[in-house]
Amino acid sequence: MRLPAAIRAAQRTPLLLVVKSAIAVIGSWLLSQWLIPGPLPVFAAIAALLVVQPSLNQSFSKAVERSVGVILGVLLATTLGLFFGSGTWVILTAAACGLLIAWALRLAPGAATQIAISAILVLALGTATPDYALDRVIETILGAAIGVVVNVLLVPPVALAPARESTARLGSELSASLDRLADALTSVRTRGQLEELMLEARLMRPMRDAADAAIRAGSESLTLNPRSGRHRAELAELTRTVELYTPIVTQVTGMTRAVYDHYSPDLVDEPQVRAIAEQLRRAAHDVERVGQPPAAVVEEPPALTTPLQITRPSATHWILIGSLLEDLHRIHHSLVEAGRRSDAD
Repeated sequence: MRLPAAIRAAQRTPLLLVVKSAIAVIGSWLLSQWLIPGPLPVFAAIAALLVVQPSLNQSFSKAVERSVGVILGVLLATTLGLFFGSGTWVILTAAACGLLIAWALRLAPGAATQIAISAILVLALGTATPDYALDRVIETILGAAIGVVVNVLLVPPVALAPARESTARLGSELSASLDRLADALTSVRTRGQLEELMLEARLMRPMRDAADAAIRAGSESLTLNPRSGRHRAELAELTRTVELYTPIVTQVTGMTRAVYDHYSPDLVDEPQVRAIAEQLRRAAHDVERVGQPPAAVVEEPPALTTPLQITRPSATHWILIGSLLEDLHRIHHSLVEAGRRSDAD
């Protein structure tokens, strides 16, 4: 039962990427066979298949890795073949030497593996002669180039939708966590409800990490992409939004932890605590406004306008109140800075 789960991906590879890979393999095979008569153009087809990646930046990186690996592997195999032939021990020695060369040069894993693979293929499938080696190098470079060209010409993908969605989910959950914390300060909660509140607050950090990863993937998809111009502004705005959310996630988690550790039923009777809860609801409103697209934001001042000041904290709950006030002031500062930046834009 575990094997299918281990070999199946969490989500399908985009169909466009599959189509581009097929076109690149077929095109590189036919073109190489026409330009370089002789053995079947296996190197060209493999290069094209490996080079077609979800982003153009990854395609160029794979093209360089593949080309460098093939050149070194072919040169190694040709040298060993000329002196020692193509026996089994020579093939195995070439594979081991290829891996050691890659280690010594600190090459990327893709290039390191390609050296060994190229050396094995040259010795096992062909005659290790200078002409054969040169043809395989040209064939590989041709296949890699076709893979890059196909990836450029056939609608280079822009992966901003996952970044947009994960950022929106993070903002919604952050706003909801502020509201839930405010509710916990104004009505009595059981221990089980407090544990649920703490668990929900902790889930924001994986959501924040997921938003960061999605933004990095989106940035990767725009690198060297001819369609990147109209998407750069949106990516920058998503990045700024997640940067704003990040410290607030930390502060809300800390506030929730403080309430969990120092909670008592009579906390809801404290007027200072009720004032803090009102500020949390205002902060939730402002966080929700930050995540909205500019066209959807109604022109209104932030709800969390000024930091809450309490001159005489409760003698019973002064530690908790002081902790909540400090984090609330930090949230206020983050939202004020976001508002100033928005006005400047």
